[in-house]
Amino acid sequence: MTLRGVIFDLDGTLLDTRSAQDAAARAWATEQGDTAADVAERWHLIAERHYRRYQLREIGFEDQRRERVREFLGMELTDAEASELFSTYLERYEAGWQRYADALPALQRARAASLRIVVLSNGQAAQQMRKLERFGLAEAIDAAVFSSELPAGKPDPRAFHAALGAIDVDARDAWMVGDNWDADVCGARGAGVFPVYLDRENSRPTSQCRRVTSLAELEFT
Repeated sequence: MTLRGVIFDLDGTLLDTRSAQDAAARAWATEQGDTAADVAERWHLIAERHYRRYQLREIGFEDQRRERVREFLGMELTDAEASELFSTYLERYEAGWQRYADALPALQRARAASLRIVVLSNGQAAQQMRKLERFGLAEAIDAAVFSSELPAGKPDPRAFHAALGAIDVDARDAWMVGDNWDADVCGARGAGVFPVYLDRENSRPTSQCRRVTSLAELEFT
């Protein structure tokens, strides 16, 4: 193997969006009269379930947002009502995004090693591009590929092949760096890409693949 390119996940890898999601969910739920201690975790599980449906193209992007609201509140809502309620959550969520301190330095090290860099995200293109541009990541990479523009997202091998095609690198000459075991690690393996598992919470020690707890641990030379 001659390392020529690196695929980076975005949410949970380069950007901390989970903290933003949790804070936004708690504030939004309080507005709806739900102050239970577990609201953030409930919202997360509901969001994961319906977003997975979107990734499988069972429902549309806006539909999965509406379904989150309906399930969380346990209410029958029109599309317009559900979308309006979601928008009040979304405003808080987007305001809470943060870039991990180790993200830009890792991209810069990869660039200094003459590697091609692509972000592969299971997200909607317009929103994900706003993240890259807002946090100064767009100019630090060569390409970005989003599942909203593909037949399927990670872990489908087609998503990885699209990312590799965007930087003209063979699977055997690339790494996939991401925080999601199923989407990033298992998905990369299925596409013939070497996985690097980012376990920021140090919660899943494993000997099954290379594992780091910070992007600062990555060396590309």
